[in-house]
Amino acid sequence: MTDLRRHGIGMTSQRTRDRLAERLAEKGIRDTAVLEAIRSTPRHLFMDEALATRAYEDTALPIGHGQTISQPWVVARMTEALREIQPMDRVLEVGTGSGYQAAILGGVVDEVYTVERISELVRLARERLRELRVNNVHLRQGDGAEGWVDQAPFDGILLTAAPEEVPSELLEQVREGGRIVAPVGREGGVQELVALDRTSEGFERTVLDYVAFVPLIRGRG
Repeated sequence: MTDLRRHGIGMTSQRTRDRLAERLAEKGIRDTAVLEAIRSTPRHLFMDEALATRAYEDTALPIGHGQTISQPWVVARMTEALREIQPMDRVLEVGTGSGYQAAILGGVVDEVYTVERISELVRLARERLRELRVNNVHLRQGDGAEGWVDQAPFDGILLTAAPEEVPSELLEQVREGGRIVAPVGREGGVQELVALDRTSEGFERTVLDYVAFVPLIRGRG
């Protein structure tokens, strides 16, 4: 797990990150490791400078290419839900986006593998993670719905874009006893945040909450 350097002054200061973590705790996030990752991760570095003063609002914000950086509560809730299953040492993220969710995961699990279809987002995320010395996140461009077969099986898989159903390729890449956390549903409709726990007999599905994510698009951008 990686310790992130602290960045920023004023609206992007450590005190501002501390307040965000406190708000998330008030909203029900209980995993202290996740809250510490939120405190330690400079979210403003994962978005355009023009939006930096809004970085620690509990809201999703645009990052270009029709994508968003997820609401901090959603990032924390998904990460916390993934970590309810132990051990959770090797995680696959589908949809790197800005790289923020990958950085949070990198603070609480040993190894993170993350796939992004849009080349410019891959470039930017790689630069940000390198700057923050997040050395346990492995990033590549590709079709996230295909997962990362060479590194499977994973203890957990987290999707940051919503399929109508979780792709079968991803179901095959989580170990027995592992968990997939994903938003599922159509864009503009009701999307469920679900946990899929792999057992010897198949998958057990639990609805965790209701969310709004951009759709999971197959192929490379």
